[in-house]
Amino acid sequence: MMYDQARAQQPPDKGVGAAARWAPGPEPLLPAEERDRVSQRLRQALLDFADTPREALEAAESAFDEVTAELASALAERRRVLRAGWQDQDAQAQAEEFRHALRQYREITERLLRL
Repeated sequence: MMYDQARAQQPPDKGVGAAARWAPGPEPLLPAEERDRVSQRLRQALLDFADTPREALEAAESAFDEVTAELASALAERRRVLRAGWQDQDAQAQAEEFRHALRQYREITERLLRL
């Protein structure tokens, strides 16, 4: 909570472009409804395991495969948006936009390393 209050008191970034509009933070990489749907599939696989272990494992594997594909797609889209924000900047906007993009890349990469 203290972190959020400190963040709220900071002035907004003054960068321009798509990267500046893409707010940093702990927002989920996948939409809530997708996470809920896959979580439900995993719960069902656990419930089904006693009666049909092989099918339960196949369902869990399918859920895993789907999430990894969705995650790869979401990360590729974030990369595309970040790159579009700094790739064609003029000389004056470059330094701030580059700084903002670097901060975004660092935050996303650190989140992935903590998985």
